Amino acid sequence: MESQIRKYLEYLETERNYSPNTIAAYEDDLRQFTEFLHKHFSDKSFSLADIDQVTIRLFLGDCLEQEFSKRSIARKLACLKSFFKYMYKIHEVKANPASNVATPKLEKRLPQYLDEESIKKLMQQPDTSTTMGKRDAAILELFYSTGIRLSELINLRRGDVDFPGGTIRVTGKDSKDRIVPFGRPAKAALQQYLGSRTDLLPRRPTKEISEILFLTKRGKRLNPKGVNLLMNDYIGRVSEIQKKSPHVLRHTFATHLLNRGADLRAVKELLGHESLSTTQVYTHVSVDRLKKIYLQAHPKAT
Repeated sequence: MESQIRKYLEYLETERNYSPNTIAAYEDDLRQFTEFLHKHFSDKSFSLADIDQVTIRLFLGDCLEQEFSKRSIARKLACLKSFFKYMYKIHEVKANPASNVATPKLEKRLPQYLDEESIKKLMQQPDTSTTMGKRDAAILELFYSTGIRLSELINLRRGDVDFPGGTIRVTGKDSKDRIVPFGRPAKAALQQYLGSRTDLLPRRPTKEISEILFLTKRGKRLNPKGVNLLMNDYIGRVSEIQKKSPHVLRHTFATHLLNRGADLRAVKELLGHESLSTTQVYTHVSVDRLKKIYLQAHPKAT
C-alpha cells in the first residue's frame, strides 16, 4: 500500500496543487489507516481490494475510541474518499469503499475575524525602517487586501503583481488562476518592500529565488510554518482571539466586504471558492453582527 499512498500524495501535489499542510495531514491520516489495517487483518498480507465499507466504518469507530474530534474524523474520512476515488481512477480498485460512508455531523463554527479597529492597529505593527519589517507590512496588507490563501501568497512571483492595474494573479486550488484586485495601502507596502527586496537576495540567486516575491531573511522562499508563526505574533499583539493564522485575515477580508454591502457572488469569486455555499458562512457572521447592533440600538429590542 506504500507505493499507492506515495503515488496519491504526488498526485495531490502535482495535479491538484494541494498545500503542503494539507498533503502532510492526508499523509498522517493514511499512515494511521495503514496501521489500523495491519491490526484489522492481523498482520496478514492484504490488498486494497480487501478493504470494504465495513473496514472503513471500523476504522472510524477506532478513531472515536481514541477520542479524536468529529472534525478530525470527518477529515480522515474525506481523505479516504479522495484516496480511493483516485485509486479507482487509476484502476487499482473496482469501487470506492468509502464513497457511501456518511460523514459525522459537525457542529457549525463561525470563522474568527478581526474588527476594523484591530486591523488598523495590526498594520502599524511591523517596523518599516527595516527590510524585514517592510516585507512583513507587505504580507499583512496583501493578506487583508486580497483575502488570498497562505499557499497562494507563498507562491506569488514578482511578475504576478500588476501595479498599474492594481491586481495580482494567484494560482489557487486545482491549479486554477484568478485575478484579485488590491488597494492603495497594499500597493504602497509592496512597492516599499520591493525597493529593499535585493537586500534579501543571496549573491547568486537561482532563477526561482529571483522570481519569488516574498523571501526569508536568508534569501529563501517562505514556508507555511514561518508565515503562521509570523501571523500568530502580529495578530497576538492586537487581538485575543483564539486562532491567530493567515486564514483569520482571509476571514476578515470576506467579513468586512459583506459588512459594507459587497455582493456574495463577488466575494465568492475573490476568494476563489468553487461553491457559493462555502462563502455563505460569512453571511452568518454579518447577520450576527447586525443582531448585536440591533440589540444595542433599538429601544424595543429587548
